[in-house]
Amino acid sequence: MRIAVIGGGPAGLYFAILMQRDHPKARITVVERNRADDTFGFGVVFSDQTLAAFEAADPISFRAITDAFAYWDDIEIQAKGVVTRVPGNGFCGCARRTLLMILQDRARSLGVELLFRTDASPEDFPDADLIVGADGINSAIRNAHLDHFKPHTDLRPNRFTWMGSTRPFDAFTFFFKETPVGIFIAHCYQYEANASTWVLETDPETFVRAGLDAMDEAQSARYLETVFAEELQGHRLTTNRSLWRQFPMIRCERWVKDNIVLLGDAKATAHFSIGSGTKLAMEDAIALHGAIQAGGDMATALARFETGRREDVEKTQHAADVSLVWFEQVKRFWGMDPTRFAFGVMTRSKSITWDNLLLRAPGFVAATQAAFGTGNRAPMFQPFTLRGMTVPNRVVVSPMCQYSATDGLPGDWHLMHYGARAVGGAGLVFTEMTCPSADARITPGCAGLWNDEQEAAWTRIVNFCHAHAPAKIALQLGHAGRKAGTRLMWEGMDRPLETGAWPAISASAIPYTPENQTPRAMTRADMDRVKADFVAATTRGVRCGFDMLELHCAHGYLFASFLSPLTNTRHDDYGGSIENRLRFPLEVFCAMRVAWPAERPMSVRISATDWAEGGITDTDTLAIARAFAAAGVDLVDVSTGQTVADAEPRYGRMFQVPWADMIRNEAGIATMCVGSITSADQVNTILAAGRADLVALARPHLADPAFTLHAAAQYGEKSVRVPPPYEYGRQALLRTVARDQEDLRELRRKARPKPTVPTFAKAAE
Repeated sequence: MRIAVIGGGPAGLYFAILMQRDHPKARITVVERNRADDTFGFGVVFSDQTLAAFEAADPISFRAITDAFAYWDDIEIQAKGVVTRVPGNGFCGCARRTLLMILQDRARSLGVELLFRTDASPEDFPDADLIVGADGINSAIRNAHLDHFKPHTDLRPNRFTWMGSTRPFDAFTFFFKETPVGIFIAHCYQYEANASTWVLETDPETFVRAGLDAMDEAQSARYLETVFAEELQGHRLTTNRSLWRQFPMIRCERWVKDNIVLLGDAKATAHFSIGSGTKLAMEDAIALHGAIQAGGDMATALARFETGRREDVEKTQHAADVSLVWFEQVKRFWGMDPTRFAFGVMTRSKSITWDNLLLRAPGFVAATQAAFGTGNRAPMFQPFTLRGMTVPNRVVVSPMCQYSATDGLPGDWHLMHYGARAVGGAGLVFTEMTCPSADARITPGCAGLWNDEQEAAWTRIVNFCHAHAPAKIALQLGHAGRKAGTRLMWEGMDRPLETGAWPAISASAIPYTPENQTPRAMTRADMDRVKADFVAATTRGVRCGFDMLELHCAHGYLFASFLSPLTNTRHDDYGGSIENRLRFPLEVFCAMRVAWPAERPMSVRISATDWAEGGITDTDTLAIARAFAAAGVDLVDVSTGQTVADAEPRYGRMFQVPWADMIRNEAGIATMCVGSITSADQVNTILAAGRADLVALARPHLADPAFTLHAAAQYGEKSVRVPPPYEYGRQALLRTVARDQEDLRELRRKARPKPTVPTFAKAAE
């Protein structure tokens, strides 16, 4: 077997080591354009989990690495004059040059041919069975075949540079330093005795205001020494090609071309804020080696590698994406309590959560809990007040269409559905989208509130919930717009009725799909009629006894069709600018606000992005939220998408939370988040980090009406009330779950990778 590795970084060297060890007769050559002892940068970081993978892959190189690294268990966050220390993390730092020397020595001992100060391309190895493109972030191999590999590069706005110092650290440390020109961030860690890495970062505006765009390396270092004079403790900053850059987030559609495979940064990058570049590269090497060892010809092995490895890489990249965006938006969180700010730092990538920290750093979690509110309760069990309404906890049953009404009339199904979820412990229960007229329905099964019989049915439901649970209940009113006259969800969501469809209206005469009916663009007379319908339904909602009222302006329905430029192409006072597109939805809301009691809160649901080019922007979303708040909205219910049929949403855990976060912390408006939130752990993490004020769950409540009651048992929380007939069950649940949780915590403790503390770190202790 003939293997050529182009690029002598950690990815290429580690793959060569693993292959040469297991295939001694193979001829493996690693070609590197730089000298053997050249290195750019300072240290690299590995977690305990990553070290465990290295130990399993090659114990000899693992022992050499761990004999040379600095180990720490804590993360320290210094911001706004407060130092927060979080234990139980388990990381090590190693000099990049030391790592390369260790890998080179191991490779030579196995018989790998190492060529330095040599440029190479795949054409130089015509007899190779495999060519590994491990030539880094600016990969010449990738760039020579752009049409095949199809890389996508997202150049992030923040500026950063790598520097070093002799200041020692006993923890991975984040410094957040506010200056007259803006906020600077330093990511710092020790990687060997008397040597530490300083990754320095700031936003583009601060970068220019500081004059760093006109400074060379030495000048930048001297300037940053003044910014971080206190933190450097008399030490200097050193440079090594410490150029200011923007981070390129690179993703390739393909990793393999014929017998060429990309490895490490050549195929995918991950932001330095989660310390994953070298980790990803060496884990790539392990995965490629494993794919070849699994058998078959080289083409089969390379396909196996790409298929099997891609998901893990994309998960890491997603975590890195979320992390880097947090640092880009640090000004958004700067006004927070320092402890909650630190909690946001720790949980920024979603890989560390409330429960993770409860296991490894209970003292930090207790401090966060105290900073969040009063009482010894997890955030989800803290009450929340909007006007004259106080919900007993922050868990919300999201609006979920049941498509089970007859001529708009809710029946026994709805009584069971809403009653069970109110009794299940949630603090606030939303109705499904309820329509103010028959022609406002999405489907024949949608619920309504336009006649006395419907009003009586909703009153029965509200009274039942109030009689048997402390939960509050909110009425959501909406109009289908251009999605009117479609089938029940399980008969074909958004597909038009074969017969009996009612006419659709919208901001503009644009059908949702070519299959759907073309709506009539609304006239002023249509607007007056719709507004009157919503005011009438609001008045009925008051008589029903609902505690809260929401106007649905999301998901491509009527009011959303006015807000989005993709569905509003009007040329009158209701189209064009965001101010004009807001005009009719605001007009209806204001009329509803007048009809709704002043002491009862109102919310608005919006789609914060259309997930489509040319749609609503973040600037639009903030303008929409601020305009509704000025009109009397107390809470923004933040959803996304469903505006146009060809949208391309990027799903994932808690995928819509960033927009709730943005509105809450930039516009200063209370928000409710929703979307792929499935656990109490996620609820607590979102709330404690200040990313929303209420958390709505949909599908989890379909499967478990008593979601909140089960979560209360999980955290030993006794404040969640149940009706008297269920009290014995609640007490038994508390006892059973307490035992189960302790068993689970013990399993997690045992499953954590064992720290590997190096000799010099022990000596330092």
